[in-house]
Amino acid sequence: MGGKLIVFEGVEGGGKTTQIELAKAWLCSRLGEKVPVVVTREPGGTGLGKKIRQLLLEEEEERIGDRAELLLYAADRAQHVSDFLQPWLDKNALVLCDRYTDSTIAYQGYGRGIDLNLIRQLNEIATGGLKSDLTIWFDVEVEIGLSRAKKRGASDRIEQTEIAFHRRVQQGFAELAATSKSRFVRVDANLPVNQVQQQIQLFLQEFLFTHGYSEISAIS
Repeated sequence: MGGKLIVFEGVEGGGKTTQIELAKAWLCSRLGEKVPVVVTREPGGTGLGKKIRQLLLEEEEERIGDRAELLLYAADRAQHVSDFLQPWLDKNALVLCDRYTDSTIAYQGYGRGIDLNLIRQLNEIATGGLKSDLTIWFDVEVEIGLSRAKKRGASDRIEQTEIAFHRRVQQGFAELAATSKSRFVRVDANLPVNQVQQQIQLFLQEFLFTHGYSEISAIS
């Protein structure tokens, strides 16, 4: 069957962090020890990535330029692919990743206005061509998502950006979902946690059955 890269994407406050852990627990309960299930994130999925994440998300006195921001994300991704994603995929693992290439297109492309072709070329260099097998898009209203993010505590550098930026990012994800239907699925992330998880489980079950994971049992 080979390993599968399953990516969780969306704007701030969509609930990805909570849902990815719930999805891991659900998958492990059905697959047992036969298939490794691992969780990671971008930025920050490696030792180097954690340092880059700190640079990118913590408020600093010196402003990070848009192109510098893009290149930092690319550096994090290149290290992540070589040191974490590809090794686990080679072990036939299910890798659940909180953000990947589509976030860069949505945030730095649609949000910051950097040329989309340039971003796609950079993504190709950073990933070596590794694409997600399934992308789960958490579609949440921008205002609801930002309100949730604020309730978590101090906002990071991205969350503090003006709301118009987040609306452009949301538009980016919507257009990606419309043009990448072979790998994108949408969940309504405005709903309560348990209802969002039910949507995710249905998509995962269908995806894994299609790819030969007969151990996945029907949802009770």
